[in-house]
Amino acid sequence: MILYPREHILSLPNLLTYLRIAFIPLIIVLLSMPPTAATSNGAFVIYALASITDLLDGILARRRNQITPLGKLLDPLADKLLVSAVLIMLVAQDKVPAWMVFVFISRDFVIMGLRTVAASQGIIIDASRLGKNKMISLTVAILFLLVYNGDSRINYHFIGMVFLWVAMVLAIWSATIYGIEFYKTMCSLESEERNTRGQG
Repeated sequence: MILYPREHILSLPNLLTYLRIAFIPLIIVLLSMPPTAATSNGAFVIYALASITDLLDGILARRRNQITPLGKLLDPLADKLLVSAVLIMLVAQDKVPAWMVFVFISRDFVIMGLRTVAASQGIIIDASRLGKNKMISLTVAILFLLVYNGDSRINYHFIGMVFLWVAMVLAIWSATIYGIEFYKTMCSLESEERNTRGQG
């Protein structure tokens, strides 16, 4: 059983992560209602605040030297839960194709699996720049898709879909690179193991 120190659990960066998780049911409730200016823009505001906490917790963790194992576990988990929840609710509102959401969620599960296997071998696969750019594009896409279009001359939904397609391309591209890196790493480990056995 893993026990985290109290100062880790209650550190400011982790408190911001908890807040981000707490925002998820609020957004789900708002997006479960018929789309109106109040519900859509309310979800937009909450998602924007959640995105800000995601930015702040990383900055604070580094500046205050409060990067903890718990934070490393919860931060990406909170991001994936938030994004997945919002995307699924947008599918229910017919704003986003279900297959695109399936690709995004499946991609995250695959990357998580590869990292877990690599970690079991003592290897850390860091987030790539492409992966980070994917997350930025996805966040921007969701923000535009959440805005209530109404009678506005600006087609927020169209802009959101453009960013969503950019995020899709980056998601597939980065996943391919993760896969190649994982394959090379595993092959290298297998080769080293064979050499060790041969020398033994």
